[in-house]
Amino acid sequence: MAFKRFSRRQFGRLAGWSAFGLSMLSAKSSTAQSNQAAGIQNQRPSSNFPGGFLWGTATSAYQVEGAVNEDGRGPSIWDRFAHTPGTISDRSNGDTATDHYRLYKQDIEIMKSLGAKAYRFSIAWPRVFPDGTGPANPKGLDFYHRLVDELLANGIEPFATLYHWDLPQALQDRFGGWTSRDTSKAFADYAAHATARLSDRVKYFFTINECSRLVHLGHGLGADAPGLKLPQSGLNQVRHHVALGHGLAVQAIRAHGRAGTKVGPAENAVSCIPAIETSANIRAAEMATRELNAGYLTVMLEGKYTDAYLARSGQDAPKFTADDLRVISSPIDFVGLNVYMPDHYVVAADNERGFTLAPFPASFPHMKASWLRPGPEAIYWVPRHVAKLWNVKSIYITENGTSGSDQPAPDGTIYDVDRIMYLRNYLTQLQRATSEGVPVLGYFLWSLMDNFEWSDGYEQRFGIYHVDFNTKRRTPKLSASFYRETIARNAVV
Repeated sequence: MAFKRFSRRQFGRLAGWSAFGLSMLSAKSSTAQSNQAAGIQNQRPSSNFPGGFLWGTATSAYQVEGAVNEDGRGPSIWDRFAHTPGTISDRSNGDTATDHYRLYKQDIEIMKSLGAKAYRFSIAWPRVFPDGTGPANPKGLDFYHRLVDELLANGIEPFATLYHWDLPQALQDRFGGWTSRDTSKAFADYAAHATARLSDRVKYFFTINECSRLVHLGHGLGADAPGLKLPQSGLNQVRHHVALGHGLAVQAIRAHGRAGTKVGPAENAVSCIPAIETSANIRAAEMATRELNAGYLTVMLEGKYTDAYLARSGQDAPKFTADDLRVISSPIDFVGLNVYMPDHYVVAADNERGFTLAPFPASFPHMKASWLRPGPEAIYWVPRHVAKLWNVKSIYITENGTSGSDQPAPDGTIYDVDRIMYLRNYLTQLQRATSEGVPVLGYFLWSLMDNFEWSDGYEQRFGIYHVDFNTKRRTPKLSASFYRETIARNAVV
């Protein structure tokens, strides 16, 4: 908008509960006998994921790396934005973040102890091209060489995201950033360079993370970098240039990547959930999904903007060519989906759109972050809609997770049962999807550790590892144990 090894002290605390555990065992045995007498079966329905399902964690460069002035890295729009008074709620920035740039080996050990087999990270464009274009910075890319080598040495598959919002400030100053097609072309050149040098070991590349957020919040509301508040016509043109950048990057990766390199977007698709699971509402939710994602996934996967999108935009519609649309819809290998919550509950309607979006009542629950309304069914319906609407054969859940209060208990443990509740319910719905044949191949939990959460600074914690932002110490939360056990069993626990 992430592994738990018990210390001797923690183990002692757990051992202290042994007497209680024995008494509970007796009660549990009595309950089982009672259930058997009543004919109740004590068998849980299968909660397993498919064999080979890929479990991973995710982060992004500006949120974790720090070291913003080291080894030739140039400034990004987030450096400029975060240092602008009034933009970040706690007046912080990503100058040091979690210091992943120096502590990446320790973080990879954490991933390995979890049992994670994949890591989704992003490459900082201004590390590779400090000025956005021109001569590359070898020292910048060297960090990702070291990171990838360490991941592979520990049996963890690297999944690289080429753009997670940290545009080189030089491109914002020179071209106006994504308001110009020149930035789309510069992104393709950067993608070609990075892929040519990393695809001997990195087989999976995501082009752009969350087109919709970077456009809407960064260029419409001014709440994210670069902090613009464009009129609708300008916003639609930025949206087109971002989609064009995706397509040009796909082509660059095809041209410069090693054989077998795979590519796709990572999008927070507008999630449309049937309010009640009737055939009419399900069909209405599919129509809403296609229409409300017209500027991103729909044009990428169909090669055209919907008639309703263009009609609704009117004179504010983006300017584009037929060749643009062919580039934007360059064939991809998979779709990444960031799923946190339902955006809309949909009801079939007798109107020109065929659906109505139900308003959220004031009583609808939310997590620690007020915007994060939990609706576990979203992670079932979003990949199902994408697979059905566009015949997508390979899907990854590239982000899913929640912020939490994350206050240490008197014994020092962070009992983040709110996060466990959230993850258990979402993963149950994801397992429902895979059991029905929805082609979800893997899941990346957001996030491995607490980090810089954009305009929320360090106030919102999404990690399953707690980070002390003064000492950079990583400490597992209870949810880390939950995720480790889930991975070990390949099932919801």
